[in-house]
Amino acid sequence: MNNWPPPKTLQTLRGFLGLTGYYRKFVKDYGKIVAPLTALLKKDAFTWTHVTECAFDKLKQAMCTTLILAMPAFSKPFTIESDACSNGLVAVLLQDAHPIGLTREALSGKNLAASTYEKEMMSILHVVQKWQSYLLGNHFCIKTDHQSLKYFLE
Repeated sequence: MNNWPPPKTLQTLRGFLGLTGYYRKFVKDYGKIVAPLTALLKKDAFTWTHVTECAFDKLKQAMCTTLILAMPAFSKPFTIESDACSNGLVAVLLQDAHPIGLTREALSGKNLAASTYEKEMMSILHVVQKWQSYLLGNHFCIKTDHQSLKYFLE
């Protein structure tokens, strides 16, 4: 990735953005980094500038320094770290402190008006359902920052 040459044509730019776009959810601020490059995709807008060169280099650097997902080992326990904010749910599936999966879901409708407690519980229920094929029959730990949920089973 570090040695990838700057795109000379629109087709090679699309190829590069297609490859990096596959991993976009693992790159922090992917949309902001790639904005100057996606602007080149407009009709008759492909003009390579210093700004696009900087964005290209920054994107390559981000792709090379992002955490890489690990393959699960079903003989080891899993850890789920979940959190909820005012408009969404986020969770990471970990094993030996290495990420196995990441999920984000936006809240809508009546769920936006739910209490913090309910949103935190929705986050946990969402990830257990999403990753049930990994978790079923295996030991796992759920970590949350919400105090009342920490003692849910006690």
